[in-house]
Amino acid sequence: MALKDISFFSEDIDFTIKEKQKVREWIGTTTKNEGFKRISELNFIFCSDEYLLDINKQYLNHDTYTDIVTFDSSEDEDVIAGDIFISVDRIRENAGKFEVTDRDELHRVIIHGVLHLCGYHDKKKEDRERMTEKENEYLTKRGF
Repeated sequence: MALKDISFFSEDIDFTIKEKQKVREWIGTTTKNEGFKRISELNFIFCSDEYLLDINKQYLNHDTYTDIVTFDSSEDEDVIAGDIFISVDRIRENAGKFEVTDRDELHRVIIHGVLHLCGYHDKKKEDRERMTEKENEYLTKRGF
């Protein structure tokens, strides 16, 4: 896995993810375990609620706040590539609501986006349950 191809940006907020290299390694291990050969280009863009709401409206025709929007740009079925937009506002609010740390909620959302790129869905109840199982599995395998 080319971990250098995993990048982190902030768009309209001042946010820097901690433990970048460990997060990259964790994502690389996750995608490898899911059967992918490599990561071509994977960008995480941290932003505000309003920024992500605009993306949700513009590209998905959803007028709702969300914690994550994932765009898959892979051209080969065994290669991961995409842009994952994450609302830091929503992460912080959900961490309080679910009584977890901001860090754990951020990691759950990061791996949720990665799992979408691995082919998992969350629209139907059984798909959501499977997604949550996978999130929990990889969160316990995080190792940091």
